[in-house]
Order: sequence, then C-alpha cells, then structure tokens
Amino acid sequence: MKVTVKVPATTANLGPGFDCLGLALPIYNEITVEETVMPGSGVEINIIDENNDMDTLSIPLDENNIVYKAIELLYNFVGQSASDMKITIKTQIPVTRGLGSSASVIVGGLMAANKLLGSPADDAVLLSIASEVEGHPDNVAPAIFGGFCVASIEEDGSVSYSKIDWPENWKLTVLIPDYELDTKIARSILPETISVADAAYNIRKASMIIDSVYRKDADMMKKSLKDKLHQPYRAELIKGFTELTQLLENKDDILGCVISGAGPTILVISVNDGFEKVEDEVKQIFVDYNVNCDIRTLNIENEGSKII
Repeated sequence: MKVTVKVPATTANLGPGFDCLGLALPIYNEITVEETVMPGSGVEINIIDENNDMDTLSIPLDENNIVYKAIELLYNFVGQSASDMKITIKTQIPVTRGLGSSASVIVGGLMAANKLLGSPADDAVLLSIASEVEGHPDNVAPAIFGGFCVASIEEDGSVSYSKIDWPENWKLTVLIPDYELDTKIARSILPETISVADAAYNIRKASMIIDSVYRKDADMMKKSLKDKLHQPYRAELIKGFTELTQLLENKDDILGCVISGAGPTILVISVNDGFEKVEDEVKQIFVDYNVNCDIRTLNIENEGSKII
C-alpha cells in the first residue's frame, strides 16, 4: 500500500511575525510513502526534481532524511518501530529559497505515514511532530491547514494555531532569485539578544497584521509589515531587498515588501493589480544585481495538504 500527499509551499514571518505567522501558496510538493513488501530492504528515498534544482543533490537519501526522521517520531508515538519503506519526493517548491520546502516534505511524509498506519494521529499530533522536526510552526501550520495561520509552540510541546480568512483581493507576489540562502546561515547572523524597545515594536506590528487581515483593512496592513528582529540583519544577504523596499514603500496598491521565511525569496503583498503597475521597475533592480528572478503573482492556497 502507498499514499501520496500534495503539500503547498509557504511563506513565513510576514516581517514582524517571526516564527509565528505564515501563508500557504499554490506551489506544491508531492510526497509518496510506500511500505515495502521485502523485509530488511531498509529505507529507499527518491527525489523527482521538476525544477532541476541542484540543491536537491545534497538531500540525504537514507535514514538521515528529515522526512524519515519525522515518520520515525510518528511511529514512536503510536508505539511502533518504523517499517522498511520507500519514500518518493516530487518537488516543485524550490529548495533553500524561503518557501517552506522542508516543512512541506515533513508534513507530507507525516500525513502519508499516518494514513498507512490507519490514521491514529489527529491534526494536533501531526502539527506538534512536524513543528518539533522543523523547529517552529510558522511554515508547518499553513502547510497542513492552508490559508493564513498564526501558530505558537507551547511549553508542553503542543502547538496552538488559528486560521484567519485572507482578503480575496490581496495578492501575493513571490520574487524567487536564482541563488540559495541556507536557513542556518540566515539564522546565524541574528543577534542573540534584542532590546525591549525592539521587542515591543514587533509585538505591535505583528498584532496589527493579525487585526488587518481579520478586518480586511489594507491601510492598516500597509503600516504593519515592518520588522526590527530579523530583516535588518538578513537584508545584507538578500540582493535587491533594500532597494525594492524603498521603491515600493509609497506605491499605490502595494501593501508591503518582506523577506519570505529566511530568504532569499521576497514577498510583495498588493491589492488587485497593484504589482503589475511596478513589475518592470522591480525587474530592473534584479537586472542591476545580475540576478535571474522568477516572479509569480499568486492567490493564497486555502485548502492546505491533501491526500491524493
């Protein structure tokens, strides 16, 4: 028996919502888990890369793969040892670009294995295990449930989350450059401590984002997408981000420009066709940096992961 799960990409943080806010996007990975019939055959992992992304070559193809590690935790949860299995990962989500590629395969592997086991784990357990493996829930919550999610890991390891309807006329444009940025590097440059003033600033702005989405208040959203915890430090690693932010700051129908996850993908939130009006100017910034950039304007993915 085998099970395939289709999982969306995600964009996390949205500026001040560090490690707690995320959105699902209609770019997908498919993860298939199949229990092998020959005992002792071990773990077989295959990657079908539809992007011809060289970064996938560094992904472990044995028990060290994060998909298998997540599945092991699920089997342990139900009191079993992980069986010999074949895992196939069909990728459309670019790797190491800040679009939740690792969260997608973790979620897909867990959901597929759970189905093979007879669905002993509910959504809360799957969310908790996925967040433990990923390290934070901002990507895994929208990967599972879709839409715009607010999520937090609690002291007992459980994850609390809320899904809020995203305004239909707020468009999401992802600017995916042709270079990678390892999440470990993007986290290593962050300060170990921050001031109370900066923490308070981010609390205000993140709260404003949630309120803006809930009330569909574009004017408030335009004031909300500012950050003092990670973007000022990561900006130096992301070519064109500072220039792009300055270009879009006062443009009509552009609500904001933020780093997607740890980067280097940049997310622009706009109203209606707002991004189309400035697309040529945006492209020129990347031309000046000699960076090829895949630009995609998308609607939010509301349904999340699906067993197919």
